Amino acid sequence: MKYCPKIGLEIHIELKTRSKMFCSCKNDPNERHPNINICPVCLGHPGTLPVINQEAIKKTIKTGLALNCEISEYTFFERKNYFYPDLPKGYQISQYSTPLCKSGFLKIEGKKIRIRRIHLEEDTGRLIHGKDHSLVDFNRAGVPLMELVTEPDIESPKEARKFAEELQLILRYLDVSNADMEKGQMRVEANISLSEKGNTLGTKVEIKNLNSFKAVERALEHEIERQRKILKAGKKVIQETRGWDPVREITFPQREKEEAQDYRYFPEPDLPPLEITQEMIEKIRAEISELPQQRRERLKREYGLDEKSIEIFVRDKDFGEYFEKVVSELDPNLPKEKLLRQIKLATNYLTTDLLGLLKGASIKGEDFLITPENFAEFIVLIEEGKISSKIAKIVLEEMFKTGADPSHIIEERKLIQITDEEKIKEIVEEVLRENPKAIQDFKKGKENALQFLIGQVIRKSHGRVNPQIARDLIKSALDKI
Repeated sequence: MKYCPKIGLEIHIELKTRSKMFCSCKNDPNERHPNINICPVCLGHPGTLPVINQEAIKKTIKTGLALNCEISEYTFFERKNYFYPDLPKGYQISQYSTPLCKSGFLKIEGKKIRIRRIHLEEDTGRLIHGKDHSLVDFNRAGVPLMELVTEPDIESPKEARKFAEELQLILRYLDVSNADMEKGQMRVEANISLSEKGNTLGTKVEIKNLNSFKAVERALEHEIERQRKILKAGKKVIQETRGWDPVREITFPQREKEEAQDYRYFPEPDLPPLEITQEMIEKIRAEISELPQQRRERLKREYGLDEKSIEIFVRDKDFGEYFEKVVSELDPNLPKEKLLRQIKLATNYLTTDLLGLLKGASIKGEDFLITPENFAEFIVLIEEGKISSKIAKIVLEEMFKTGADPSHIIEERKLIQITDEEKIKEIVEEVLRENPKAIQDFKKGKENALQFLIGQVIRKSHGRVNPQIARDLIKSALDKI
């Protein structure tokens, strides 16, 4: 019997603001010294009053607009009541009945994944567990935390992973969060149920502690198999919260799942309701620049790039912008075929050789010295046959180290390609004299012998002879022997 998974995601995102959600403490949850960025407000001391962070409101609305959401014109904060050691107030200021954003969607490979809500709340502290004790760090307590909840439209672990990856990309394009999962800036929880028919929902299980995209995919794969075995045996799946063990790659029970009524939500009495005007919404909408999917479509339309290259330039926004600056330095008046050839060459050298030299470093780092103008000049030299691919690697490495102009490097190191046919013939004759066995092998029909001789010519010329010219002259000389 086939069981259909229905998956919904709850994703918490720490917003990039200067101060916390309801006080003026610094928003730096990764501060190494514990309990530095704290005050009576974020610790919930008696007599203190919270104040709403306007920048957090704007960033949440911006995210909602980018994800096709309706923005609530009237909203308010509520108290979510529960006790846990990392919650200093004994309650969390959150939203339940009137989220800032609702009824949106994000397309993943053409399929709409509906977004039920995006609301704003404050983050909790962080617990550090020892062998016989636990420590609490409140630096993170009160940090603006945006929660996004999808409908159960996701139908596979792979689709869930792609949704989370695309969302992270959008958040970074919007500059609302760094969304670094390793640092806890983006935290994913998955709700999953299995049913015999695709249009019904089974018993929901929530999986927590998913701190990487791989964990999202693997945990859901495991949980689908676990629930399938339970249902196949004629038993019932228990509604509960489960954790994820990344070492053993299994989920494990934590507690029974709470419902909304367990939190006893009621309006936060210390904060006024919010009215969001259309003028404010349109002003924020105007700040949204090109988003990842729009960039994918434009790169394909304008430059004819392949999907793999497009994804590299989209996933690393700065790298993509550098590519476009390089292209802008090429001569737009060239014949279309020649210009497209140069763009393709630039794409290849950027996504292979230059990425290899960067070794994961940012193109915006202080150590990156190659200007778009110099990289474009480098591409033109290759396309016009003035340097070979072997010389190109040497030149690019020198450009990367020093930031020097490629023409100066070629001139100083005497790397210009040899085009004088008589000089090349001299090198070919020398190679043939030194390798009589290779000549005999070629005569016996061994094609590898020809490649060997070409390699010897290129080696003797220090890579300054075009391989095709070397091939033609060697074959011509061999035909006369």
